[in-house]
Amino acid sequence: MSVENFLDTHVFVYLFDETDDDKRKRAERLVQRALESETGCISYQVVQETINVITRKLDAAPQQAQQMLDRVLIPLWRVNPTRMLYQRGLDLQTRYRLSFYDSLIVAAALDAGCKTLYSEDLQHGQRIEGVTIANPFRA
Repeated sequence: MSVENFLDTHVFVYLFDETDDDKRKRAERLVQRALESETGCISYQVVQETINVITRKLDAAPQQAQQMLDRVLIPLWRVNPTRMLYQRGLDLQTRYRLSFYDSLIVAAALDAGCKTLYSEDLQHGQRIEGVTIANPFRA
């Protein structure tokens, strides 16, 4: 199967967020579908950001973070940092006026050949060089 969907950090953070049941359920469905169909992916950046947020801001226990890493993040992890990724990120930052970290997420989705980037941080419906931004938490 080909990788079609890139999942941004908030998708995984909402799995641990007990303040919004709707967002947590949407995140659960999206992650489950990505794992089962093997059509979803993430980058090293999403792994780092997710572990940082769930352990520092959402007080996930070390065992929970380890389970998340082993069962969810590592199976979806496809994109690693490269010189080309950073160069593309800088180009996207300039051309689309994105923050540097958002531009790296877009660059990673493009690098993986994804058609859809699920992100709450970018403009829903925007198309950037072949990838369409979709906010899965949009009302």
